[in-house]
Amino acid sequence: MVTDDAGGEAARICADLIRFDTTNRGEGDARPERPAAEHVAGLLAGAGAAPVIVESAPGRASVLARVPGTDPSAEPLLVHGHLDVVPADAAEWTVPPFAGEVRDGCVWGRGAVDMKGSLAMTLAVVARRLREGRRTRGDLVLAFLADEECTGEYGSRYVAREHRDLFTGCREAISESGGFSVDAGGARVYPIATGERGTAWMRLTARGTAGHGSKPAPDNAVAELAHAVSRIASHPWPVRLTPGVRALLDGLADALGTTIDHDRLDAEAGRLGGAGRLFAGTIRNSANPTRLDAGYKTNVVPGSASAHVDGRFLPGTGEEFLATIDRLLGPKVTREFVNFEEAPAADPAGPTFAALAGSLRAEDPLARPVPYVMAGGTDAKSFHRIGITSYGFAPLRLGPDLDYLGMFHGVDERVPLDGLAFGTRVLDRFLDTR
Repeated sequence: MVTDDAGGEAARICADLIRFDTTNRGEGDARPERPAAEHVAGLLAGAGAAPVIVESAPGRASVLARVPGTDPSAEPLLVHGHLDVVPADAAEWTVPPFAGEVRDGCVWGRGAVDMKGSLAMTLAVVARRLREGRRTRGDLVLAFLADEECTGEYGSRYVAREHRDLFTGCREAISESGGFSVDAGGARVYPIATGERGTAWMRLTARGTAGHGSKPAPDNAVAELAHAVSRIASHPWPVRLTPGVRALLDGLADALGTTIDHDRLDAEAGRLGGAGRLFAGTIRNSANPTRLDAGYKTNVVPGSASAHVDGRFLPGTGEEFLATIDRLLGPKVTREFVNFEEAPAADPAGPTFAALAGSLRAEDPLARPVPYVMAGGTDAKSFHRIGITSYGFAPLRLGPDLDYLGMFHGVDERVPLDGLAFGTRVLDRFLDTR
């Protein structure tokens, strides 16, 4: 069994990884992941693994490894995570965001939460198991990836397409955004992600007649686009309770010893505080306008105008979502996908969920694991394309005063040292079940 020494190792690895600035601004504008990938590969090689670094473009590097298990007939497990992070404005932070500073019992820095802390736990546990000669029954497949903070085109999509043989036999995986504790009125709830909303990033285009800004413009592309964007922004998306969200609501009701009124879920989310945040963003589809582009001069009516919309849809609701978008756009505005990914889902009642939940309970007798559907998205979508189901499981036990969910892409990201120690113990227990 892994001891808290592995937690200390995870903290050191986390701090080191944060010091690699792997900022990804999207659309190809990113600092190269290669230096961080080389560091990760060195750690794995030093423990006896045989990692390889693959590049989808100069500097856009991912680390892949397959550690043989003890039973060739046993099913492999994939553990994946990403090396890149979103931008950070140092002027807004208490500590420099890429310093990897340890302060007040936490490792601080961009990526501490999303998701270099999780990678560090995985690396510490795997390295310790390799040094001790403890193997999983099935092969353990590791993927530390580039470009998750954009579309995954330079990372998970690339490796799933170009290095698919590495994932032979894999049907299940674990990754980010689940397994952390949420204080819920005395109960410690641990959401384990069993799905996420699908992604529909869209570019909208309106075309009209260009002309002088002083003249009547009945065919004004900017106006048509503005009306369409306004309709989308103000649309009241109806509640759609998918099986995954129903399972979450049932689990929360049981853990909290309360009833949750399905007919007034917005109010219930507010009433339940931190627990309510777990379902507030996943009871309906959403579409948020995020960019507007039109014109080049005040007195010129442009011939076209465009906008971007971040659309998210629940499992099984994709057709309804797109039909609604098309109705809201009207006949004069077209759409095209910038990024489209189906909504993946995993089994909240199967043996893998039970093993994940059991590993949490073994380290925290007060743990109340519940299934959870993520509002956003991860690299799980890329692996879903090749038949691999991912569970969100990066376990951490957190104090009630730490707004963990709020630190995803937020300011002053930090992860507790004792949380990392807890997570390494839980991950090690789970790997013993594979």
